[in-house]
Amino acid sequence: MVSVLAVADETIESLWSSQVRALDVDLILGAGDLPFDYLEYLTDALDAPCVFVPGNHDADLTGYSAGRAGWMRAGLPSAWPGPVGAVNADRKIVDVAGLRIAGLGGSIRYNSGPNQWTQRQQRRRARTLTRSDRWKEKFRRGYRSVDVLLTHSPPLGVGDDTDPAHIGFECLDDVVRSLRPQLLLHGHIHPHGRTPDDLELHGSVVVNTVGYTLLEIEPGSLTRESTTPTILRRRHGT
Repeated sequence: MVSVLAVADETIESLWSSQVRALDVDLILGAGDLPFDYLEYLTDALDAPCVFVPGNHDADLTGYSAGRAGWMRAGLPSAWPGPVGAVNADRKIVDVAGLRIAGLGGSIRYNSGPNQWTQRQQRRRARTLTRSDRWKEKFRRGYRSVDVLLTHSPPLGVGDDTDPAHIGFECLDDVVRSLRPQLLLHGHIHPHGRTPDDLELHGSVVVNTVGYTLLEIEPGSLTRESTTPTILRRRHGT
Protein backbone atom coordinates (compact mmCIF):
# COMPACT_ATOMS: atom_id res chain seq x y z
CA MET A 1 0.00 0.00 0.00
CA VAL A 2 1.19 3.52 -0.80
CA SER A 3 0.36 6.17 1.81
CA VAL A 4 -0.69 9.45 0.19
CA LEU A 5 -1.30 12.99 1.41
CA ALA A 6 -3.53 14.75 -1.14
CA VAL A 7 -3.96 18.52 -0.89
CA ALA A 8 -5.76 21.24 -2.85
CA ASP A 9 -6.99 24.85 -2.74
CA GLU A 10 -6.89 25.52 1.02
CA THR A 11 -3.78 25.62 3.17
CA ILE A 12 -4.08 23.78 6.49
CA GLU A 13 -2.30 25.39 9.44
CA SER A 14 -1.33 22.09 11.05
CA LEU A 15 0.29 20.91 7.81
CA TRP A 16 2.25 24.13 7.34
CA SER A 17 4.02 23.60 10.67
CA SER A 18 6.27 21.09 12.41
CA GLN A 19 3.15 19.05 13.28
CA VAL A 20 3.12 17.65 9.76
CA ARG A 21 6.25 15.61 10.53
CA ALA A 22 4.05 13.26 12.55
CA LEU A 23 2.57 12.00 9.30
CA ASP A 24 4.18 9.04 7.57
CA VAL A 25 3.42 9.23 3.87
CA ASP A 26 5.10 7.97 0.72
CA LEU A 27 3.73 10.56 -1.70
CA ILE A 28 2.18 14.05 -1.82
CA LEU A 29 -0.41 14.81 -4.50
CA GLY A 30 -1.36 18.43 -5.18
CA ALA A 31 -4.58 19.10 -7.06
CA GLY A 32 -3.94 22.80 -7.64
CA ASP A 33 -4.46 26.32 -6.29
CA LEU A 34 -1.98 26.10 -3.45
CA PRO A 35 1.08 28.28 -2.77
CA PHE A 36 4.04 26.57 -4.35
CA ASP A 37 6.12 27.13 -1.21
CA TYR A 38 3.44 25.16 0.68
CA LEU A 39 4.06 22.17 -1.58
CA GLU A 40 7.81 22.67 -1.19
CA TYR A 41 7.46 22.72 2.61
CA LEU A 42 5.44 19.51 2.61
CA THR A 43 7.98 17.82 0.35
CA ASP A 44 10.88 18.79 2.61
CA ALA A 45 9.13 18.16 5.93
CA LEU A 46 7.80 14.75 4.94
CA ASP A 47 10.81 13.75 2.82
CA ALA A 48 8.38 12.49 0.18
CA PRO A 49 8.05 13.19 -3.56
CA CYS A 50 5.33 15.54 -4.77
CA VAL A 51 3.26 15.26 -7.94
CA PHE A 52 0.92 18.13 -8.80
CA VAL A 53 -1.26 19.72 -11.46
CA PRO A 54 -1.80 23.49 -11.73
CA GLY A 55 -5.08 25.14 -10.80
CA ASN A 56 -6.69 28.21 -12.27
CA HIS A 57 -5.11 30.48 -9.63
CA ASP A 58 -1.61 29.11 -10.20
CA ALA A 59 1.10 30.54 -12.45
CA ASP A 60 1.20 29.59 -16.12
CA LEU A 61 3.60 26.62 -16.29
CA THR A 62 3.15 25.78 -19.97
CA GLY A 63 6.17 25.62 -22.24
CA TYR A 64 8.86 24.98 -19.61
CA SER A 65 11.36 22.16 -20.04
CA ALA A 66 14.29 21.06 -17.89
CA GLY A 67 17.64 20.41 -19.57
CA ARG A 68 21.30 20.11 -18.68
CA ALA A 69 21.63 23.88 -18.62
CA GLY A 70 18.58 24.36 -16.43
CA TRP A 71 15.03 25.42 -17.20
CA MET A 72 14.14 26.64 -20.67
CA ARG A 73 11.08 28.28 -22.20
CA ALA A 74 10.68 29.07 -25.89
CA GLY A 75 14.32 28.07 -26.36
CA LEU A 76 15.62 30.59 -23.81
CA PRO A 77 16.90 30.14 -20.25
CA SER A 78 14.11 30.86 -17.80
CA ALA A 79 13.44 30.61 -14.08
CA TRP A 80 10.99 27.81 -13.21
CA PRO A 81 8.03 29.40 -11.39
CA GLY A 82 6.64 26.09 -10.09
CA PRO A 83 7.41 24.23 -6.85
CA VAL A 84 11.05 23.17 -6.68
CA GLY A 85 11.53 19.41 -6.88
CA ALA A 86 7.88 18.60 -7.62
CA VAL A 87 6.67 16.78 -10.73
CA ASN A 88 4.16 18.63 -12.90
CA ALA A 89 1.89 15.85 -14.21
CA ASP A 90 -0.32 18.08 -16.36
CA ARG A 91 -1.08 16.12 -19.57
CA LYS A 92 1.36 13.37 -18.52
CA ILE A 93 1.38 9.89 -17.07
CA VAL A 94 4.13 9.53 -14.47
CA ASP A 95 5.33 6.73 -12.19
CA VAL A 96 6.20 7.98 -8.71
CA ALA A 97 6.42 6.16 -5.35
CA GLY A 98 5.00 2.98 -6.85
CA LEU A 99 1.86 4.62 -8.29
CA ARG A 100 1.00 5.45 -11.88
CA ILE A 101 -0.52 8.94 -11.98
CA ALA A 102 -2.18 10.74 -14.88
CA GLY A 103 -2.65 14.50 -14.58
CA LEU A 104 -4.87 17.15 -16.13
CA GLY A 105 -4.79 20.63 -14.62
CA GLY A 106 -6.82 23.79 -15.02
CA SER A 107 -10.45 24.85 -14.84
CA ILE A 108 -13.19 25.86 -17.23
CA ARG A 109 -12.52 29.22 -18.89
CA TYR A 110 -14.39 32.01 -17.12
CA ASN A 111 -12.01 34.97 -17.52
CA SER A 112 -8.59 35.73 -19.00
CA GLY A 113 -6.54 34.08 -16.24
CA PRO A 114 -4.01 31.27 -16.74
CA ASN A 115 -4.76 27.54 -16.73
CA GLN A 116 -8.32 28.02 -17.95
CA TRP A 117 -9.72 26.08 -20.90
CA THR A 118 -12.90 25.79 -22.90
CA GLN A 119 -14.51 22.37 -23.06
CA ARG A 120 -13.07 21.93 -26.55
CA GLN A 121 -9.56 22.98 -25.52
CA GLN A 122 -9.51 20.64 -22.53
CA ARG A 123 -10.79 17.78 -24.67
CA ARG A 124 -7.85 18.34 -27.01
CA ARG A 125 -5.42 18.50 -24.08
CA ALA A 126 -6.86 15.30 -22.60
CA ARG A 127 -6.11 13.36 -25.78
CA THR A 128 -2.43 13.47 -24.83
CA LEU A 129 -3.26 11.25 -21.85
CA THR A 130 -5.44 8.74 -23.65
CA ARG A 131 -3.09 8.41 -26.62
CA SER A 132 -0.11 7.98 -24.31
CA ASP A 133 -1.99 5.34 -22.34
CA ARG A 134 -2.90 3.34 -25.46
CA TRP A 135 0.68 3.50 -26.72
CA LYS A 136 2.06 2.18 -23.45
CA GLU A 137 -0.56 -0.56 -23.31
CA LYS A 138 0.37 -1.73 -26.79
CA PHE A 139 4.15 -1.51 -26.67
CA ARG A 140 5.38 -1.73 -23.09
CA ARG A 141 5.97 -5.04 -21.41
CA GLY A 142 4.69 -5.15 -17.86
CA TYR A 143 2.17 -2.42 -18.53
CA ARG A 144 -0.34 -1.82 -15.76
CA SER A 145 -3.25 0.51 -15.30
CA VAL A 146 -3.29 4.09 -14.06
CA ASP A 147 -3.84 4.23 -10.30
CA VAL A 148 -4.77 7.91 -9.89
CA LEU A 149 -6.19 10.52 -12.23
CA LEU A 150 -5.15 13.83 -10.64
CA THR A 151 -7.12 16.86 -11.83
CA HIS A 152 -7.90 20.34 -10.60
CA SER A 153 -11.52 20.41 -11.78
CA PRO A 154 -14.01 17.57 -11.38
CA PRO A 155 -15.86 15.88 -14.23
CA LEU A 156 -18.97 17.59 -15.57
CA GLY A 157 -21.93 16.58 -13.41
CA VAL A 158 -19.83 14.61 -10.92
CA GLY A 159 -18.98 16.82 -7.95
CA ASP A 160 -18.88 20.12 -9.85
CA ASP A 161 -21.03 23.24 -9.38
CA THR A 162 -23.36 25.27 -11.56
CA ASP A 163 -21.74 28.72 -11.49
CA PRO A 164 -19.62 29.62 -14.56
CA ALA A 165 -16.26 29.26 -12.78
CA HIS A 166 -16.91 25.81 -11.30
CA ILE A 167 -18.48 23.78 -14.10
CA GLY A 168 -16.63 20.49 -14.57
CA PHE A 169 -15.00 19.12 -17.71
CA GLU A 170 -17.02 16.78 -19.90
CA CYS A 171 -13.88 15.19 -21.40
CA LEU A 172 -13.02 13.59 -18.05
CA ASP A 173 -15.79 11.08 -18.67
CA ASP A 174 -13.85 9.76 -21.67
CA VAL A 175 -10.53 9.94 -19.83
CA VAL A 176 -11.87 7.80 -16.99
CA ARG A 177 -13.36 5.34 -19.46
CA SER A 178 -10.00 5.03 -21.21
CA LEU A 179 -7.58 5.01 -18.27
CA ARG A 180 -9.86 3.31 -15.75
CA PRO A 181 -8.11 4.70 -12.65
CA GLN A 182 -9.16 3.42 -9.28
CA LEU A 183 -9.25 7.02 -8.01
CA LEU A 184 -9.93 10.50 -9.44
CA LEU A 185 -8.68 13.22 -7.09
CA HIS A 186 -9.72 16.83 -7.72
CA GLY A 187 -9.91 20.22 -6.03
CA HIS A 188 -11.52 23.50 -7.17
CA ILE A 189 -14.93 22.93 -5.50
CA HIS A 190 -14.86 24.36 -1.97
CA PRO A 191 -17.12 22.43 0.43
CA HIS A 192 -17.65 25.41 2.79
CA GLY A 193 -17.61 23.51 6.07
CA ARG A 194 -19.14 20.25 4.95
CA THR A 195 -17.53 17.01 3.86
CA PRO A 196 -18.51 16.26 0.26
CA ASP A 197 -19.62 12.77 -0.60
CA ASP A 198 -17.25 10.51 -2.49
CA LEU A 199 -18.76 9.85 -5.89
CA GLU A 200 -18.32 7.25 -8.63
CA LEU A 201 -17.63 7.46 -12.35
CA HIS A 202 -17.34 4.31 -14.46
CA GLY A 203 -16.05 2.34 -11.46
CA SER A 204 -13.56 5.00 -10.33
CA VAL A 205 -13.94 6.70 -6.95
CA VAL A 206 -14.14 10.51 -7.31
CA VAL A 207 -12.80 12.39 -4.26
CA ASN A 208 -12.84 16.15 -3.62
CA THR A 209 -9.58 16.75 -1.77
CA VAL A 210 -9.88 20.50 -1.06
CA GLY A 211 -8.01 20.93 2.23
CA TYR A 212 -6.37 17.54 2.60
CA THR A 213 -7.06 13.82 2.44
CA LEU A 214 -4.93 11.00 3.82
CA LEU A 215 -5.41 7.73 2.00
CA GLU A 216 -3.80 4.43 1.14
CA ILE A 217 -3.70 3.16 -2.43
CA GLU A 218 -2.71 -0.29 -3.58
CA PRO A 219 -0.89 -0.08 -6.91
CA GLY A 220 -2.77 -1.75 -9.76
CA SER A 221 -1.81 -5.13 -11.08
CA LEU A 222 -0.63 -5.88 -14.61
CA THR A 223 -4.29 -6.18 -15.54
CA ARG A 224 -6.99 -3.53 -15.47
CA GLU A 225 -8.28 -4.83 -12.17
CA SER A 226 -8.04 -2.39 -9.28
CA THR A 227 -8.92 -2.12 -5.64
CA THR A 228 -10.75 0.60 -3.77
CA PRO A 229 -8.47 3.15 -2.06
CA THR A 230 -8.78 3.52 1.71
CA ILE A 231 -9.48 7.03 2.98
CA LEU A 232 -7.98 7.45 6.44
CA ARG A 233 -8.62 11.09 7.29
CA ARG A 234 -9.68 14.33 5.67
CA ARG A 235 -10.11 17.94 6.55
CA HIS A 236 -11.50 21.01 4.80
CA GLY A 237 -10.90 24.59 5.78
CA THR A 238 -8.03 26.34 7.50
